[in-house]
Amino acid sequence: MIQINQNPRIGLIGSVNSSKKLLEKLIAHQLNVVSVFGLNPEVSANVSGFQDLKPIAAHAGLRFHYFDKIAEPWVADEIKQQEVDILFVVGLSQMVRPELMHAPKHFCIGYHPTLLPKGRGRAAVAWIVMGEVEPAVTLFKIDEGMDTGDIFFQQKINLPKHPYAQDVVDALLDEFGVMLDEFLPQLKSGQIQATPQDHSKASYLEIRRPNDGYIDWEKPSEEIFKLIRAVSQPLPGAFTYFKTNKITIWRAHIDQDLPVKGVPGRILRVDGDSFWVQTGDHPIKITTYTVEEEFIPKVGIKLGFGIVDFVNFLKNA
Repeated sequence: MIQINQNPRIGLIGSVNSSKKLLEKLIAHQLNVVSVFGLNPEVSANVSGFQDLKPIAAHAGLRFHYFDKIAEPWVADEIKQQEVDILFVVGLSQMVRPELMHAPKHFCIGYHPTLLPKGRGRAAVAWIVMGEVEPAVTLFKIDEGMDTGDIFFQQKINLPKHPYAQDVVDALLDEFGVMLDEFLPQLKSGQIQATPQDHSKASYLEIRRPNDGYIDWEKPSEEIFKLIRAVSQPLPGAFTYFKTNKITIWRAHIDQDLPVKGVPGRILRVDGDSFWVQTGDHPIKITTYTVEEEFIPKVGIKLGFGIVDFVNFLKNA
């Protein structure tokens, strides 16, 4: 049991849906929030699920600041000046430097969407859909390691069969709210539990970048289907090419009953706005997609950009 003062002075730094949920719950449970820091909308273009925290903070009469980088010295200085006891850093991909980590009187609390110590690291939503790690909501003490601190609260969640990235985001956010309804009253009372992680059971997730969404049509349909779901909205999306026209695929499903076989990447059938593409085994039906330029799917078109396609492209350039 960790003993802290009752109704501690709380700070929050965040930028996305989970940050907004936390701020709303802090206000609902009437915690003593003395300073809120939100990511500047002007630098939020590449932040999936961005939320501007200023309107919520302003409506509640809370002290608010925009930031670009949390490593800027004024952020830690503000936390010290406001005598923050506990600082939540939730929904932010920027590193928490030692100066900020030690700015509050007690500690910083972070949030991670896996069952720590499994799944430490980056891009957890995509890796969850890929089946590489279990989803969970975890509140933990931020320390010098990568998601290595003591755990304050942890709860596994259930997902639908064949979830898309947005399904994972929604399920995590719902359970995060439920968890906060239990945890925040404990925090307000000044008594919370902390359990050290078993570092011998730790696993790590590497960062994923937009180009990792490229579809190799030679791969099995199940692997391609997982990739499409893993990087679908709100993430950048799985993609292929027709010549140099980029096609981003958002929704699809495997079709084992189509009585047509073709070369991987070849369009086998077209029906309205949907079309079927041959993979390394079964066809995949593409139901939702966007393109950079006009694209009319036709039977016989080959998608992708293999070495032969690249050589022919250079010859005809």
